[in-house]
Amino acid sequence: MNKNVALVLSGGGARGMAHIGVIEELESRGYNIKAIAGTSMGALVGGIYAAGKLKEFKQWAVSLERHDMFRMVDFSFGGNGLIKGEKVLGKIQEFVPDTLIEELPINYSATAVDLKRREEVVFKKGSLFNAIRASIAIPTVFTPITHNEAILVDGGVMNNLPISNVVRNDADLLVAVHVNAAIPIPHQFKNKKDILEKESAYKKWMNEFYDFLHLHHPKEKKERLGFLSLIDQSLATGMLKLVDHAIEKGKPDVLINVSRDACGTYDFYKANELIEMGRYSAILELDKLKFNA
Repeated sequence: MNKNVALVLSGGGARGMAHIGVIEELESRGYNIKAIAGTSMGALVGGIYAAGKLKEFKQWAVSLERHDMFRMVDFSFGGNGLIKGEKVLGKIQEFVPDTLIEELPINYSATAVDLKRREEVVFKKGSLFNAIRASIAIPTVFTPITHNEAILVDGGVMNNLPISNVVRNDADLLVAVHVNAAIPIPHQFKNKKDILEKESAYKKWMNEFYDFLHLHHPKEKKERLGFLSLIDQSLATGMLKLVDHAIEKGKPDVLINVSRDACGTYDFYKANELIEMGRYSAILELDKLKFNA
């Protein structure tokens, strides 16, 4: 069996942490990831892996506490989004220096969408972090990026599983990771005590966070916790239909699904669990290859 892999990583906010577990499982089995195409969180994790810094990113991500997260929220009150996102990427750049995409050892692309032209934009060269920042710009949450007269937002708006953008040789194994799948959460990941304790602390932090936002946006209704959820659900409705079409057309050799119910889009406190859920999901699908080989 060919051990070269063309890897496609979907967006999905915090659920995208599952991509780390998938990549680690592929590597542990001796697969060589030759190309990566990612959208949103998939573009972030894939880009960091291509830069050779996934281990450092994982160590940082799983160590985050709620006060660390709050310090990285750089508010924008210009009306185009709640958060600039510069502090988060600035922190990541402390251990992942920016580089040119064309100089990465792995073929890499990040997918964004130009709102002005209503078309997909695929970054295959230039600044890695500029590409990632454009790809993660969730509309109304992160401020969009202006680039060459384009207004760029999260690639998931049009192509949340960019199978069409991955560079692949005919013999390469095409592996797609979909972290918004309409499947149940594996029972072993449900209701763990340590996760429930973190969830309680996280919800307390989120309440404080939205109370802070309310001070700066006094005209907003008190139902603040529903705001981001509404955006998430609205985007997901059309997004999932497009992903189904991408899977049908792209026909990946291996489709690794992670439940959309695994966590909320912004539940990064679950990083450890999500990484393990990604590994578990990868094991289920990769083990099938043994029987088909």
